[in-house]
Amino acid sequence: MRRSLTAKQAGLTLLIAIFLSIIAGALELASDVRTLRDEVREQTAYSLQLVNGTAAEAAFQLNPDLAAQVIDGLFAAGNVQQVVIRDDFERVMASRELNRDSQTGWLIERLFGDILHYRASLDYDLGQGSPASHVGEIELRLAMDSLGSAFVERSRVVFLLSVIKAFAIAALVVAVFHVFITRPLLKVHTAIAATDPRRPGDWPKPALGHHHNDELGELVESLDELLNAFQRGLEQRDQLHQISTRDGLTGIANRRCFDDVYAASWEKSRIEGTPLAVIFLDVDHFKTYNDQFGHAVGDDTLRALASALAEVVTRPGDLVARYGGEEFVCMLANTDLEAAQRVAERIRQAIHALALPHPEAERVTASIGIASAMPVEGTLDREQLLALADQRLYRAKHAGRDRIVSGEPQA
Repeated sequence: MRRSLTAKQAGLTLLIAIFLSIIAGALELASDVRTLRDEVREQTAYSLQLVNGTAAEAAFQLNPDLAAQVIDGLFAAGNVQQVVIRDDFERVMASRELNRDSQTGWLIERLFGDILHYRASLDYDLGQGSPASHVGEIELRLAMDSLGSAFVERSRVVFLLSVIKAFAIAALVVAVFHVFITRPLLKVHTAIAATDPRRPGDWPKPALGHHHNDELGELVESLDELLNAFQRGLEQRDQLHQISTRDGLTGIANRRCFDDVYAASWEKSRIEGTPLAVIFLDVDHFKTYNDQFGHAVGDDTLRALASALAEVVTRPGDLVARYGGEEFVCMLANTDLEAAQRVAERIRQAIHALALPHPEAERVTASIGIASAMPVEGTLDREQLLALADQRLYRAKHAGRDRIVSGEPQA
């Protein structure tokens, strides 16, 4: 299944965000533990400071009811498991202890076990400039399960906020990357995908706005140069192919092209079991024509003859080529001898229709030899078929020119 670049980027960013949220949450939690411990100490010390005067008065007066009221006030603050008030003879005046679940995890014990127990001296001011007198002490023990619950609740909040912040940052990163990096890259990808392989230089070069002077802009410019270089290479290849397969004078196929196409067509006819015909054509008295009118006019005549042949032989799979000098050849796929004769006659009439003057005849004419064969074992091979058509061409010349020969001479 294909995944988009944006989806991959979002997934990777999400994994990084989760990892960072865990690290950030752990760091914030460690900081929060220190804060919570400090808050517990400060709050407990403040509570003891608030009740110190009243507790000292209760100890001085040996008033257990007042001491009990002080203890009730401390329990009302929460997180307290035990409070004991003693007089200066260490006799218990009042005490209270709540039965709590003491089953806490090792982590809670490790984090808060050393801040549970507090003692404070009770000093009573006798007035009249006398120093404060020690009248007892107050002892307080915090409930570990209560601190653990507070820690767990705060931990959830810290982790939740860390995750929310990490995901918010991840979403922001994905959005920024998508706008400034991913979307331009997708534009480049879309442009490349839409490029015609035959015309790479005409690719729809994307405009990347503010990226013209950074690496993305340089990437697009480099791709543009590369694709244009490919285009020039293709054009050079086509030119070389044109040079290697086209006759420079007439513009039709040359002999090399004919040999390649003829070999492939022979094999195709052999596989399909269809006939293949060859027509050889040679301009009559062309040396005399050149001597009389000059080579420039002779070249024009060859070009006119090539055009006339190309207008007659137009089927896909057929081929017209200049075989050499004033000699031309036509290959006709899936064509028997009778059909090839009809094509040859049309060629002969097309040459007559040119009405090109000739110093030794009424007009320029050509002699034509035809041969056709089924490429099967036991018959002519492709070289023998060419040779047979060439022999019949020369028989046409010896028989008086401007004629078609397609069979063997009669006895």
